[in-house]
Amino acid sequence: MRTLSAVIILLVFICAALPGGAFASPPNDPFAFKAASYLVRSNGEVVWARNPDRRLPPASLTKIMTARLALKKGALEELVTVSKAASRETGSRLGLNAGEQMYLGFLVSAALLKSANDACHAIADHVGGSEAAFVAMMNREAASLGLKDTRFRNACGHDEAGHYSTARDLSVLAEAALKDRAFADIVSLVALDITTAGGKRKFRVENTNELMGRYPGAIGVKSGFTSKAGKCVVALAERDGKRLMLVMLNAPNRWWSAVEALDAGFSTVKKASR
Repeated sequence: MRTLSAVIILLVFICAALPGGAFASPPNDPFAFKAASYLVRSNGEVVWARNPDRRLPPASLTKIMTARLALKKGALEELVTVSKAASRETGSRLGLNAGEQMYLGFLVSAALLKSANDACHAIADHVGGSEAAFVAMMNREAASLGLKDTRFRNACGHDEAGHYSTARDLSVLAEAALKDRAFADIVSLVALDITTAGGKRKFRVENTNELMGRYPGAIGVKSGFTSKAGKCVVALAERDGKRLMLVMLNAPNRWWSAVEALDAGFSTVKKASR
């Protein structure tokens, strides 16, 4: 029994000492261990947060910036020619062939809804001239938005050394992107049918954000996953004039956790407004 007790005491001590351990949770953190980092905002004000400034891989939440720049620098009706590099992208993809053409608006939709990496890479090549040049644009835009803990190394969100962001920065980026009506309209869709130029090939892209069409009031924004980043999401919902944004990075049960966090957030905001 003494040995068992000693082990338990040692484990408790270790957990208390570790960053993000049980005793590291701030008193206003009702969702400890739901995510490595999260932040809940209500109309711009932080309601709860856990490690909101911890630099972590953002996976396809990266595409929020890619889409923002595409919509700022290009026009929805521009025709984009798919490069060989874009056609060879891995992970989630449409299956575009080198030389095919698609409207920029459809590529942005595929990148945001389906998280298609070939569409995302095609956007970067078209807007920046190359993915490397586009990534430089992404980092300049991040600096202009005051995202001090964000650095991009690729346009799509692949795991790569030096590619990181934070829950706080991603909430600021998402709010900025949502000011563009086209961006807000796209991320609010459950699904969309798109085609290559001339309607030669058709694709149905369904939103990977599983809150859309299922969670009352959900209106965006983006999900992401890689082996290093884990499951991530930026969720936006609105009820009774109250708007909540939730960012979760490396959240193993992101959809259940997101529902729990948003429900609690709306309840708290409603009580505070009485």
